[in-house]
Order: sequence, then structure tokens, then C-alpha cells
Amino acid sequence: MTASGTEFGATLRAWRDRLTPAAVGLPSGRSRRARGLRREELADLAGISVDYVVRLEQGRFTTPSAQVVAALARALQLGTAERDHLYRLAGLVPPADGEISDHIPPGLHRVLNRLGDAAVAVFAADWQLIWWNRGWSALLGDPSSAPRERRNFARDTFPVDGDRPSLSQWPVTSLAPDRVDAAVVSDLRRATGRFPDNSRLTGLIRALIAGNPRFAELWARGAVGAHREDHKIVAHPAVGPIEVDCDVMTDGDAELKIVVLTVAPGSEDETRMRLAFLAGVPGPALGSPASAHPRA
Repeated sequence: MTASGTEFGATLRAWRDRLTPAAVGLPSGRSRRARGLRREELADLAGISVDYVVRLEQGRFTTPSAQVVAALARALQLGTAERDHLYRLAGLVPPADGEISDHIPPGLHRVLNRLGDAAVAVFAADWQLIWWNRGWSALLGDPSSAPRERRNFARDTFPVDGDRPSLSQWPVTSLAPDRVDAAVVSDLRRATGRFPDNSRLTGLIRALIAGNPRFAELWARGAVGAHREDHKIVAHPAVGPIEVDCDVMTDGDAELKIVVLTVAPGSEDETRMRLAFLAGVPGPALGSPASAHPRA
């Protein structure tokens, strides 16, 4: 057991103890003995095994990957300074300011956990899916069945090499597909100005230019903008078609994209959406990170 591993484990335990179940959308029963989250709850939120959390906290595993540390930071709702400290305790270099971040700030987590009557997901600046709620899983299906690297809205919009949609398990039709195509491309070009040296973003754009003629055509136009809204029809297999409004909001310098799917109040679509939520689809608990990892 190394000193760094001991400190990493002690810090992980302290931050787990201080985070209340309510802060991540979990019930707070009277029979709970844990002051904060249980180990199994943190493991579920971070997408790793309980045994792995135990080994980390006991200092028996001292070299977690950057992917695991990022997932733990999201699950623990750490601010930037604490996230960076956790990276350093793991012997890793914290994400640079010019890198695309998959980190969701604590305040945003709290807001997201209060949007229980909407289907909500959070995407990074390159449209990589990093979080979704139960409403999203119920409306569109659980994205965790797709490989993490494929959970990208731009890849879904512009398939490459026979890609299958990864963000919805059943058909979703945009009522303005050409406008959405152009908006996604111009949004990615805007991201290149904010994160010009990010390898994940540049790799995505190279793959889309080479593998999708429609994307290459739109990219050549050089437009810069942002994707803000859409209107879609979700062909839900259990309750029938649901017309939803899709609004995209951006959070801070990290350029996180909060996508919220709602329906008109008092409409048949509202009834169908409620039925879809009641039926449910197995997926991450409210507040879970979307970047689930293989069980260690």
C-alpha cells in the first residue's frame, strides 16, 4: 500500500460520506447507517464494481485510469479544484483548460436531478453523451447498451461505415432534418475554435468528413453556429408516437450541452410520455453518469 494510494482512498471515503443520497436523486430512508452514499451507490453512479470501490478506498488499488477518476468525480459531484486534486492523487494529469471536459459541476447536477418530468441528457462540447436521466431511458431506450465511444449525437446524425443509432433504441424523426444537420455541423466547427487541439474532437471530425458525404458537404461551407432547438417524433414501441420539443442549453466555458425533451401540457403526447415514464426502461438511476465503465 503506497502513501498516494492511502490518501486517494481516504479522500474518496471522505467525499462519499459528505454526499447525501438526496443530492443524487436517491431516497433517504431512516434505516440508513451511512452518513452519505453507500459504497454500492457510488459504484452504481460511477459505473464500476463495488469491489473496485472497496479496493480504491482501502488503498489496495493505486492506479485508476483517467476514465475511472473522471467517472468518480462526476458521481461525487466535485468542483473543478477537487476534481483536479483527485486526478493528482491518482498520479494523473488533470484535464487541461483547452481540453473538452466531461465533468458536470455540482450545481448543474442539482438542477438536473430536479427535472424528473422531462427526458434530459448532457453532452460534452463534441456531442459525446455523458449523462442521462431515467426519463431519457424511458422515452428513448437505455443508451448504455451502446459502446461508450459510440454515444455521440454527431455520429448518430451522420453515420459512418454502417453505424447504427446509439442514442435511441427506436426511430426518432426530426421535423426539420436539414436544419438540424446544418446546426450540428456548425456547432462542431464552433467547438474547434474553443478546443482547437482536442484530439477527441479532431478525430471525430476527420472520421465524419472521410466517412459521411453529407457531413463533408456541410463542413466545407464553413458555417459557425449552435444547435439550439428541434421538434421530433419518437416512435415509442409501448405507447405509440410522441411529439416532443427538443431544447438545447449550453452551460459555461466547458460548453456542456443540456438537451431537454418536453411535450405540450394537456396534450395526448403528455399522456403518452407519462405512460412511457411509468412503464420505464432499465437504465441508470437518476443522477447516474452516462459513461458507464466495464465492471472492474
